[in-house]
Amino acid sequence: MIAKLLIANRGEIACRIIRTARAMGVATVAVYSDADARALHVRQADEAVHIGPSPAAESYLVGEKIIAAAKETGAEAIHPGYGFLSENAAFAQAVIDAGLIWVGPKPASIEAMGLKDAAKKLMREAGVPVTPGYEGEDQSVERLAKEADAIGYPVLIKAVAGGGGKGMRKVDSAGDFAAALESCRREARASFGNDEVLLEKWITSPRHIEVQVFGDAHGNVVHLFERDCSLQRRHQKVIEEAPAPGMDAATREAICAAAVRAAKAVDYEGAGTIEFIADASEGLRADRIFFMEMNTRLQVEHPVTEAITGVDLVEWQLRVASGEPTPFRQEELSINGHAIEARLYAEDPAKGFLPSTGRLDFLDFRGDARIETGVEQGAEISAFYDPMIAKIISHGDSRDEAITALAGELERSAIWPVRTNLAFLVSLLREEDVRNGDLDTGLIGRKQDILTAEPTLSNRALSDALKWFVRESTNFDQKAEPMLGFRMNGPRRQEYQLAVNGEVKTFRYGPTPEGRYFEHGFREVPDPNAQFISIRGHLLRIALPRHDGTGQASAADGAIIAPMPGKVIALDVAEGDTVTAGQRLMVLEAMKMEHALTAPFDGTVTALEASMGGQVQVEAVLCVVEPAE
Repeated sequence: MIAKLLIANRGEIACRIIRTARAMGVATVAVYSDADARALHVRQADEAVHIGPSPAAESYLVGEKIIAAAKETGAEAIHPGYGFLSENAAFAQAVIDAGLIWVGPKPASIEAMGLKDAAKKLMREAGVPVTPGYEGEDQSVERLAKEADAIGYPVLIKAVAGGGGKGMRKVDSAGDFAAALESCRREARASFGNDEVLLEKWITSPRHIEVQVFGDAHGNVVHLFERDCSLQRRHQKVIEEAPAPGMDAATREAICAAAVRAAKAVDYEGAGTIEFIADASEGLRADRIFFMEMNTRLQVEHPVTEAITGVDLVEWQLRVASGEPTPFRQEELSINGHAIEARLYAEDPAKGFLPSTGRLDFLDFRGDARIETGVEQGAEISAFYDPMIAKIISHGDSRDEAITALAGELERSAIWPVRTNLAFLVSLLREEDVRNGDLDTGLIGRKQDILTAEPTLSNRALSDALKWFVRESTNFDQKAEPMLGFRMNGPRRQEYQLAVNGEVKTFRYGPTPEGRYFEHGFREVPDPNAQFISIRGHLLRIALPRHDGTGQASAADGAIIAPMPGKVIALDVAEGDTVTAGQRLMVLEAMKMEHALTAPFDGTVTALEASMGGQVQVEAVLCVVEPAE
């Protein structure tokens, strides 16, 4: 068995691996960048080695530094986690060449499945059904556009080296193809160093079904059943569950058998996932489920598989990497109940899910759910890495029980001041189609306005909050409540104002019935100037309004303001240019997300503060468009 393990990753997956390694008696070594010097995974590991500046390209993606850290600390093996170098065959080979154990599949297996076009050809030969599309070597815009026309719109452009939802664009018409291809290639080049793409027919009622497989060096390959990851936003998974709702035994047997054939076709060892796209227009049927790709690593959503099978997949990884066979045979594995996972991100649904950064002054999880996180209260959410705060996983005897438990767990949680998708997740889990299992990958897009709606506070809630301010500023007593609004030389005051998340709300004060004081989900967030109310996952800061007369630039007056901190990766205009309403001016990138900024109306660019490749801060004025006469 491995005695000392270096984890070539950060955040929650590093903490997850450390937990299992410690339980097995394996010593751990963490690596960290400047931004992660005080990170949780660094403090949890037995040792930690600094590997460079904050940008991943200068630290977590530099294989030489990671191998040197392993040598320096006497680590015998390297676990890549997921993301970063986890599916880099050259790095895996370099680890092996350095005399270290690679906790993952053979480099040849990674390479065979790493390029999606080659993988699809291999799967056809192995008898695994694949989606119709184009995987040719001619990557000219003209040829790709011609093939898209032949496949028929809508089509999906995918980076051949992609993963994690990066380098993917759905295109609905030929007129949008060139721009989508440009964006896809730019993202693929930045994320994977390879801008080649393939095309696939877009399935109109798609379900994302994947199968967990596990192989060893003794020729054994088993599956640990399927997961459903259909609830996605912009190709990024949001909610994952196991088993897939509506999957009958015959279909499960067929898809899991196909996954095992796929793994055996590349002589697979370790944890891997075979991803399928299902045409669910007539329910889940084996003849309508097609191979998409293989992820040659542990998946983010692996906890739901662990919950229904009772195994520890990280322990399996370490044992198999040490030369042991898979701990269980296929006939010893079975499904127990239902599990569901939600990804909690630092992002603002009210602003189009733009990334949110800053210090987690308040982080409160309540309940019995499994929490996988790499942060704690007081930690900083950086713009350098993926914005995930935590994964929350619930298990129950039935799907309904698991969903109810997870929704309740999320409703009881609270985070401040970093914006999160917490309330969005609660709304999604309460959505009727989700509860009924009527899923497809477009559900969130269709219902996004409903799922991101802000709550309306009642007079009762605002009245309770007003009493809190009175109580904090005076020796307020419940018996003195009738005096609220009393004025010596005028009628009783009825209307008051409070600021809710910065927006001033006017309301009529209503006294609280005796014995029912403060019953609106008030949370003890450390802020002496505000009270907080939690409603269905929304954490609302209520404060006395400020009327200081200050103004702020906005798109209404032609000022183009940075909605998030980030880097300018495309600059389409220069000072003096004439622009039309909706024309793209520039593109910002932060936390692996691109955000295009457009002209609010026809006019002229009269000022340009942004520069290509420059870093910008949130709410900085990037340029000004003066409206046409």
